[in-house]
Amino acid sequence: MKAGQFALLIFAAAIGLSATPQTKDGFANDVERRGFLEALREKDADYDETEHMIRRPFSSPGYHTTLQGGWVHPTRESLSYAVALLDSGEPQRLARAEAILRRLIALQDQNPESKTYGIWSWFLEEPLDKMSPPDWNWADFCGTQLLQVARDHMPRLPQDLQARVRESIVHAANSIKRRNVGPGYTNIAIMGTYVTLVAGEMFQVADLADYGKERLKRFYDSTVEQGSFAEYNSPTYTVVAITEITRMQQHVRDAEAQRLIGELNRLAWRHVARRFHAPTRQWAGPHSRCYSTMLGEKTLAFIQRATGGKARFVSELEAARSLDACRLAAKCPDDLVRCFLDLPDARQERETFVKGGATRPDTIGTTWLHPECALGSVNLCDTWNQRRPLVAYFKTGDGVGALRLRCLHDGYDYASGAFFSVQDKGNVLGGVAFATDGGDTHGSLDRVKNATIRAKDLRVRFELEGDIGKVALPQSLDIRRPIRLELGSVAADVYVARAVFGDFPVAVESGRDSRSAWVDVVLYHGESRELNFRQIEKAAVAFRLVIMPAAQAPKDGLAASDLAATESAGKWTLRLAQKQGPDVELTVPVKPATFGELRSVASAKLAGTNAWK
Repeated sequence: MKAGQFALLIFAAAIGLSATPQTKDGFANDVERRGFLEALREKDADYDETEHMIRRPFSSPGYHTTLQGGWVHPTRESLSYAVALLDSGEPQRLARAEAILRRLIALQDQNPESKTYGIWSWFLEEPLDKMSPPDWNWADFCGTQLLQVARDHMPRLPQDLQARVRESIVHAANSIKRRNVGPGYTNIAIMGTYVTLVAGEMFQVADLADYGKERLKRFYDSTVEQGSFAEYNSPTYTVVAITEITRMQQHVRDAEAQRLIGELNRLAWRHVARRFHAPTRQWAGPHSRCYSTMLGEKTLAFIQRATGGKARFVSELEAARSLDACRLAAKCPDDLVRCFLDLPDARQERETFVKGGATRPDTIGTTWLHPECALGSVNLCDTWNQRRPLVAYFKTGDGVGALRLRCLHDGYDYASGAFFSVQDKGNVLGGVAFATDGGDTHGSLDRVKNATIRAKDLRVRFELEGDIGKVALPQSLDIRRPIRLELGSVAADVYVARAVFGDFPVAVESGRDSRSAWVDVVLYHGESRELNFRQIEKAAVAFRLVIMPAAQAPKDGLAASDLAATESAGKWTLRLAQKQGPDVELTVPVKPATFGELRSVASAKLAGTNAWK
């Protein structure tokens, strides 16, 4: 036996790999294989033979990158494609996978002295030193994909490439360890735990394995203490969290770690089940982070697979049409599956997401689940474009629509809006104030300097999207009167109790385009000018939103007189005395201040007691 062959056998034994590549037998059934191959062929069309990477039109969430358009070669997607090529078990795809791996590993910053050590840029076209700023999460995302290669396919690769894969994973794991993300960054906290712990176990790097186990325990303890994920109720990142928990269930060897992972899996699925609205097939709010208000078919397919097909949202083939479903058998606990099947009776869920301690309120989400609609709100939040602090879903005939709140600066979500609310079933009292220490399009990547923005437009929007073709907007609007929105089988009333923005006139207006419709509280519209929030004495919007079955909606809209609004010492207090249900009260700060100062002024009561603790 040659020395190189002997070294390969020792390496495979050390990391517990099977020398047998995946074949057709690696798929659960023919439908799973067909779905996988269809998804793979779609990616085949995007492959660039010249660059050995996926090529697609540019898109981004609006930060980290300075690119504006054109075609790009994404690093993360290219690595995922390489894993799928190997998973196919088809020998003719091996060479392409090898070429991608060599190309992508060469793009990693492997200099331990570098600030961006261990990570990749998003795109080939934009090196790390051109990003604004680089995204350290790419060590986690790309490291995870390389670990799939190492675990399942390493013996199929040339020896030199095996060594490079291992080195690249260790660099990524060391970068993750150096960054040391805390439990509050839920999906990256879990993913980084997976990379460090599994890499440490596989490659017998004790300090990485020990770090991964300690990090898992720290995340578990924090989550159990809080009762929920800090990145709460996120349709995007809860799925990511469950996916990485599933990977750990499949790949981690340590017995105590497996016990914690199993408990985290149950906690995550319970988190989803409590807010899934079966009548509309939507993941009810509030959402800490999401990229689309309407739930996508990929997420529905993920839930369908995890429930063993008992929750049926798409065809069996469509559910299998995925590059990684065949390797990630996520499992919803059996007793929670019923939550995805139907909603026999209306119910309200109230959950503490993050405990505030002695100096600040808890972060609390409330969701009303009714057979005709779902309404969710969080008591305090910013207005970054990935937030859904107030969102409702409703049936519109054969379709589903959504209603959500936004704060817009020149047409884009303004991250320095401070949202406050209190909810009882279909009633929400809400308010938007303005922070002086936040960001413009992102909470931290583009901080507003000197509390001053340049704007030609600033508004709070109640936006409708989804299947809303038959939704009619009011023909006339009066800021002093309730605004009725007829939403299929339900009706929503919006009453703007108070609104002010310095000395500028405030108005309401409505509109629609091919994708959405809206009712806006316009705070400023005119020539582009500087708006200094430290010099504005009053800037806030306070409102009541009610959503109810259309048959129960009063013809003239909710009575404005039902809501008392008073002002004192730089704050507004809204009080709602309900005939059926507890009295509801919300205090909203009026003067712009730091997020912390705004939170210290805001408060809420339900039935006379603190609603935020």
